Amino acid sequence: MKKILLCCGSGASSGFMAKNANTAAKVRQLDFHIKARSESEVEDYLDDIDLVMVGPHFKHRLEAIKEIASEYDVPVVLIDGIVYGALNGDGLIDQIIEVLQ
Repeated sequence: MKKILLCCGSGASSGFMAKNANTAAKVRQLDFHIKARSESEVEDYLDDIDLVMVGPHFKHRLEAIKEIASEYDVPVVLIDGIVYGALNGDGLIDQIIEVLQ
């Protein structure tokens, strides 16, 4: 199972994105578990996840999150703005697959 953490300011908008992405992963029969949390909680999950994805509206915190996650060897990427804006679960799954290859 691949565990992915989506993060933004409060975790609210990324929560909708996580729900749609989990649905898309299930349809594709992928063993992904995607959850959303606020940026302030990211470090609490780094020892148990495979990837952190940051909401595009939170780009200003990307480097700080990368620095924290580097201690755990967890990659951190920015979610594609078009995918995020449309809450496109399939698009997010495509991005996750590309990053994890």
